[in-house]
Amino acid sequence: MHIRNAGALVVGGASGLGEATVRQLHESGAAVTIADVNADRGKALASELGLEFMACDVREEEQVEAAVKKAAEADGGLRIAVTCAGTGWAQKVASSKGAHPLEPFKIILDINLIGTFNVLRLAAQSMIGNEPDANGERGVCINTASIAAFDGQVGQVAYSASKGGVVGMTLPVARDLAQYGIRVVTIAPGLFDTQLLAALPEEARTKLGESIPFPPRLGRPEEYAQLAAQVVENTMLNGETIRLDGALRMAPR
Repeated sequence: MHIRNAGALVVGGASGLGEATVRQLHESGAAVTIADVNADRGKALASELGLEFMACDVREEEQVEAAVKKAAEADGGLRIAVTCAGTGWAQKVASSKGAHPLEPFKIILDINLIGTFNVLRLAAQSMIGNEPDANGERGVCINTASIAAFDGQVGQVAYSASKGGVVGMTLPVARDLAQYGIRVVTIAPGLFDTQLLAALPEEARTKLGESIPFPPRLGRPEEYAQLAAQVVENTMLNGETIRLDGALRMAPR
């Protein structure tokens, strides 16, 4: 699918991996709508690039519907949907201090898994109405998981479960949508230099980067965005989860 002139929606697009994806798609000629819970950052980015911004909590059906509707106003409709919204929670399932509380586990699944599904289902429904391109494509949906879905560390039970769910639904959703020419691909990043890691001391950040076999550094958000663009443009990529991690396999701790 061609990126130029395609309608695109990036959810969680105000910062980190999402912001880099917004910039990549915009530079490649897409008509991008930014959706995020952080209105200040989202509006600032939209103003800088001359794009549309929609306040959007992925857990809220009406807000996601509105963002999808806005993105679908582009000529040819919504063709590209990228979901980068997500958060984490660090706690063991049980310890001498007690059992993992249920509420934060539910919240992480609500945002990371159910929120991703919420965007996916509504974006796909919009794409079904598009005219197919020369390859029979009507759209592509890109989800964001994590290598924690495969080798989650101590204290990552909620985060790993949520991202594992995103990985698990990738193939069946791709099969659901195949008849409409809509592709579904998930990217599972490793350790990336985003706002979450920016709070760490430089020494700690360097040490984390050195744990990656090659390249021995933290991933750059631009590298995630580059892969997202390649997924859009390569029609054969479908129903797959792609690890983007420099061959990192995380240790238990």
